[in-house]
Amino acid sequence: MRTILSALITILLLPIPAADAYVNPATGQTRAGRVLRSFDKPARNWLPGHRGVDLDLQVGRRVLAAGPGTVAFSGDVAGTPTISIDHPDGIRTTYQPVHPLVGTGDRIEEGDVIGVLGHPTTAFPGLQWGARRDGDYINPIGLLPAPTIRLKPLVDA
Repeated sequence: MRTILSALITILLLPIPAADAYVNPATGQTRAGRVLRSFDKPARNWLPGHRGVDLDLQVGRRVLAAGPGTVAFSGDVAGTPTISIDHPDGIRTTYQPVHPLVGTGDRIEEGDVIGVLGHPTTAFPGLQWGARRDGDYINPIGLLPAPTIRLKPLVDA
């Protein structure tokens, strides 16, 4: 997990043009907006739930790889353009609805453009970002570093 975590920290702290997918590690918000729908892990993998997070991002924006890895899948899943990337630490990240600019088997580096956000296939527009480890769904927001909270002293006016 250290590899993907360090890659996420690196890519998320880089200055990225406004047209790219970007998640602020301190707030969990995208440059274009916020988390639209949170992770809701089902009790069993086949039961209802939400296996990732939906991030506010405009259709047509570029989506970047969060870390280095190999494209495990690039194509359609039930009519939804999808990209899955296997990372060296055993985590697989998935991005939907993203029209791929990469193919299965391609080696990618952090920050590589992997595709372009397509039209939403659910009630929640934006980038659907998921993660799995050992076949188990995990909250992708948990891959981001914890924010540093600094409290300022209360000043009487």
